[in-house]
Amino acid sequence: MKVVFKNVLCTTDLSDFSNMSVYYGAALARVFEATLHLCHVIDLPIVSVHGEAFTYPPDYAQTLKEDALRQMDMLMTPLQVKWTPHVEMGAIAHTVSDLVGSTQADLVVSASHGRSGLKRLLLGSVTEQLLRSIRCPFLVVTAPEKRDDDLAEKKITRDTVENFGLKKILVGSDFSQDSANAVTYGFSLAQDFQSELHLVHVVEPFAYSDALMPDPMTAEVQTDLNALLTGRLESLVPADARNWCEVKTSCLAGMPYEELVKYAVLHAVDLIILGIRGRGLVETLLLGSTTDRVIRRVSCPVLAVGPATDAKR
Repeated sequence: MKVVFKNVLCTTDLSDFSNMSVYYGAALARVFEATLHLCHVIDLPIVSVHGEAFTYPPDYAQTLKEDALRQMDMLMTPLQVKWTPHVEMGAIAHTVSDLVGSTQADLVVSASHGRSGLKRLLLGSVTEQLLRSIRCPFLVVTAPEKRDDDLAEKKITRDTVENFGLKKILVGSDFSQDSANAVTYGFSLAQDFQSELHLVHVVEPFAYSDALMPDPMTAEVQTDLNALLTGRLESLVPADARNWCEVKTSCLAGMPYEELVKYAVLHAVDLIILGIRGRGLVETLLLGSTTDRVIRRVSCPVLAVGPATDAKR
């Protein structure tokens, strides 16, 4: 099924790194002739003095809005992309989620510095909140210190947007319905950008395998399993895809997020596409998900695709 983006919602806090999401948002809006909705959310902290909440003067908030609009206009003027500014007050994740509905967004683009360990468990992140709340695909641009190229230092210009491309796309598949949607987006974008598409499945080791399976898997059995899974990956490739796209299928073994990150680095992937499913609060806090963990470790953007009922095509 062909994927079409009509409204791209891009968030920025107007920092140099956050503005890199504008590069991706504007480029995709240009390719799909979509409207770019550029969003900046002013989240003023509530200050309490002697038990009484302090509210900011209306003219202060208005000054912040006008300054944000001025910066957004300077950012977008050279790009010649159809765009609409949105400067809102409120909690970032909640405000962006509301804008997804009001703008009928087909795609959200945002930058994330990522975090891991105790800091993540205690604080969470706006990115992780959006991954679980918005009802459309979510493109996450990762932190600049993870990149091994100069993309993070490039200024956003009309030339960089016009020359945007995706040479290699990696799609992770665990054969679930969620990953099937990711595969659909992968092949559609590969056709649009004439990309090389890497379709990868990772066999995760069984917990307590030594206790439950005292005899190690023989080389013959492992070979048969790899052949079976590779065959399943091949069955996901559309009949005519190889006419316009070079497809490479791989079956790996290990922790999915680790193997996907290694593969992306080894093959210099430009975009990773993964399915994402909902989780309960405790499971999310303690275990995370493959998509979350890849985003926190990888050096290229990640497109998280939800269930088909949530995706707009």
